[in-house]
Amino acid sequence: MLPGLQRLDHIGFTVPDLDEATTFLVDVLGCEYLYSLGPFAADDGWMAEHLNVDPRATIPENRFFRCGGQAIFEVFAYTAPDQRREPPRNSDVGGHHVALYVDDLDAAVAYLRERRVRVLGEPTASRGPHEGQRWVYFLAPWGMQFELVSYPHGKAFDRS
Repeated sequence: MLPGLQRLDHIGFTVPDLDEATTFLVDVLGCEYLYSLGPFAADDGWMAEHLNVDPRATIPENRFFRCGGQAIFEVFAYTAPDQRREPPRNSDVGGHHVALYVDDLDAAVAYLRERRVRVLGEPTASRGPHEGQRWVYFLAPWGMQFELVSYPHGKAFDRS
């Protein structure tokens, strides 16, 4: 075990437009904007050594948000000569999604659709250890994958 591990601290992700992401995170998801940092740049290889990015990459700004009273999102704007602009799919190496728990999945899906957020299909009911959970994916305006999950009466795993 990693010595001293206590909990998840934050989730960081890069977006193509920080203002668009702020609007989505605050006005649609209801996250709380906390503060901004930056700009960051270095001429000595620091970016490559410490962040595993092109040495000429810059971070004009990154913003922090609290979501659901717990999760902290660190949202980056980057520039880099070798930057890829398309987000990875779940099936791609490095693919990921951020799952958000909601009390009423159907109400949350209706809310997203009213705001023209792309919801991927209809909610799915899980089986096996996750029986009792329903979930659905949706996309941020820049294509990042999010998921809504709900299990108001627990999951089978929790009951056994």
